[in-house]
Amino acid sequence: MELLEKIRNKEARIGVIGLGYVGLPLVIRFCEVGYRVIGFDIDPAKVTRLNKGESYIKHIRAEQIQSLLARGAFSATSDMQRLKEADAVIICVPTPLTDNREPDMQYVQETAEQIVASLRPGQIISLESTTYPGTTEELLLPLFAKTGLHVGKDFFLVFSPEREDPGRVDFTTKSTPKIVGGATPRCLEIGQALYSNIVDRVVAVSSTKTAEMVKLLENIYRSVNISLVNELKIVCDRMNINIWEVIEAAKTKPFGFQAFYPGPGLGGHCIPIDPFYLTWKAREYDLSTRFIELAGEIGAQMPYYVVQKIMDALNDRGKSMKGSKILVLGIAYKKDVDDMRESPALKIIELLLEKGSLTDYHDPFIPEMPRTRHYAFAMKSAPLTEKTLKSYDCILIATDHSSLQYDWVVQNSSLVVDTRNAVKTPSDKVVKA
Repeated sequence: MELLEKIRNKEARIGVIGLGYVGLPLVIRFCEVGYRVIGFDIDPAKVTRLNKGESYIKHIRAEQIQSLLARGAFSATSDMQRLKEADAVIICVPTPLTDNREPDMQYVQETAEQIVASLRPGQIISLESTTYPGTTEELLLPLFAKTGLHVGKDFFLVFSPEREDPGRVDFTTKSTPKIVGGATPRCLEIGQALYSNIVDRVVAVSSTKTAEMVKLLENIYRSVNISLVNELKIVCDRMNINIWEVIEAAKTKPFGFQAFYPGPGLGGHCIPIDPFYLTWKAREYDLSTRFIELAGEIGAQMPYYVVQKIMDALNDRGKSMKGSKILVLGIAYKKDVDDMRESPALKIIELLLEKGSLTDYHDPFIPEMPRTRHYAFAMKSAPLTEKTLKSYDCILIATDHSSLQYDWVVQNSSLVVDTRNAVKTPSDKVVKA
């Protein structure tokens, strides 16, 4: 049976590589509409938990996984040899940066090599991981072509960038339009057919490069504007102007303005990272993306600004940073999620520890903070009680989770440094940062 017909009849087997914040929602959506899905992940702990019907992502309920397992729609595995069973292979692996802020393509490279080992006629490969323009054609296609199979005839290749936003409830995988670019017109046709079954709208673009650039534009737009408002926050602080009042007033303009809000820095799996993929690629064309790099620099400096505000606030109260007890409220990169990828709170904690403070954290969504490849410390969420609050010299609000009662925090604390405007009631205990 031809691949296009199998996709339309929902007889195609779907394989999703990478079962994180992007891949797992995709698995669920394909299963919801009637496909059978194999989930692939190199982390055996994730595979085991999923096959037991457990979820490790807050906004995905265990009952959803259990339902898929019960009706035989889904199974998880670390056995990459099973990729040959899939008619559609969707790549959702990380694309981080190296320490030199250059693309770290090891996960995409390794995944592509595993696909090559089992690539067969009648398969479509879709890359969803955010990357630099040219990755699909320059990295994946040459590898796949070594098999002797012809793109657009024997196998099909597309790029369709993920648009997941953990914790968002007004848009879902289904209702978020899907960008698709194909290596050939036939690839695009089959890619459109695949995704049109799970989303309300598929937006076709002329090439995989265009689709790759679309994703970068979306994230660069946010990076630049968040960095801009963070820089304005510093200016307003020096001028004794409330930046949040300025933003709320500016929002009343019904055209030509969109509100962005300051915070402790850039966080999340996309915004602090993806712009540098374009910066790196632009050098190949003798171009310098100064605007993008400046935004990244401002974002990277915000944790240092926050730590300086803490030092100043403690100093005003006759206390040294060294030896002071500090509690960081919220280490997720945004409110009401259990996602701490690239969270500026982690950098802030590292800086506080380096300066000799005794730092803990509390986050109702992240009971344990494991060591990461960037941060060597590991912690457990400290209890948040009247007694514990009073034991700290400073409380830093890094993430404004809606479940936390900030007026109560202020009432039971001697000093609160607020990076998110979570405390609305004026108090001489509160320092805005």
